[in-house]
Amino acid sequence: MEKQILVDMDGVLADVYSQYINYEFKNTGTLLHMEELEGKSEFSFPSFRNYVMTPGFFRTAPVIPDSVEGLHYLNERFRVLIVSSATEFPQSLTEKQAWLNEHFPFITWQQMIFCGSKESIRGDIMIDDHPKNLNHFVGQRIMFPQPHNNASQVENCIRVSGWKEIMSLNWMGVHA
Repeated sequence: MEKQILVDMDGVLADVYSQYINYEFKNTGTLLHMEELEGKSEFSFPSFRNYVMTPGFFRTAPVIPDSVEGLHYLNERFRVLIVSSATEFPQSLTEKQAWLNEHFPFITWQQMIFCGSKESIRGDIMIDDHPKNLNHFVGQRIMFPQPHNNASQVENCIRVSGWKEIMSLNWMGVHA
């Protein structure tokens, strides 16, 4: 049976931290650096909630380096589903779908799951940047690096440095 891999969107495919930094500079003139965001939730930053509610925020987010190649690699070998907690920001639903269609045209609409909580989503492997999503997941957990999770502990979790490392994993040895 083919393994089902769940891949988060924001922070794994879409670079929402860079998008936040760009919005903050454009709107306030303040240039933030990624190091300043280390160990803090994205929602602890001024205006972050306002920015994610702004039309276009999700639609124009930069692509995480190597994610197109990495997701294509996984998609050719496994059953890949993109799982994004999108219903908290209702305008993001169409933006996220359009963004995925543009940057990952090999991902079909049947592979996109937009939800509120990921607790009911099942698969063999989950790649996510948020411990809150990985902590409840019963399969293999892979934590993607983002400033908010640098000190987070998730039991039985593989920490990766990025998409190149994901592609170099021994996928036959990764199991649920």
